[in-house]
Amino acid sequence: MPPSQRKPWIWGPLSPTGAWVALLVLVVDQLHKWWMLKVYRIEAVLEAFRAQQKTSVSVAPFLDLTYVVNSGVSYGLFPMNSREGQWFLVAFAVLAALGMAVWLARGVTSTLVAASLGLIIGGALSNAIDRLYLGGVADFFQPHAFGFYWRWVFNIADMAIVAGVIGLLYDSLGLSRKDASKAL
Repeated sequence: MPPSQRKPWIWGPLSPTGAWVALLVLVVDQLHKWWMLKVYRIEAVLEAFRAQQKTSVSVAPFLDLTYVVNSGVSYGLFPMNSREGQWFLVAFAVLAALGMAVWLARGVTSTLVAASLGLIIGGALSNAIDRLYLGGVADFFQPHAFGFYWRWVFNIADMAIVAGVIGLLYDSLGLSRKDASKAL
């Protein structure tokens, strides 16, 4: 392949889209966590509520705020309570983000895929920052309806990761598959 036709490893045509989305997710999630912990002081609020036998603050008929530090991976699976375990998960998140950045630079032909990868990268890196500073991921949102409480608590980064995966799944149904062979 002539040098002018080689695919870049680090920065491709849709890399700016993915990078901006990742940066936006990371900044919004970290600002939200800072606000919940330092300004709203969720820990102190919940401590006051515990005296009333409550473990969360109701903000809508379908959503409560609470505070959980998740030491595991998704939904608390495989808890790693040691500092070494948290470093392992940080390293995994960074390696996954780097792999997705290479994918973004080399094989992405759709803005949807670029934005989806950006959502996943930003969410993964933001949660990795939590692991470094908190020893786990800070989660705040707990939805509920009709007396059923969602068992898992999550944050903005988690929502971004899920939205990114949904975007990739949607794209895999055929939206840009006709151009996929041309990208390689």
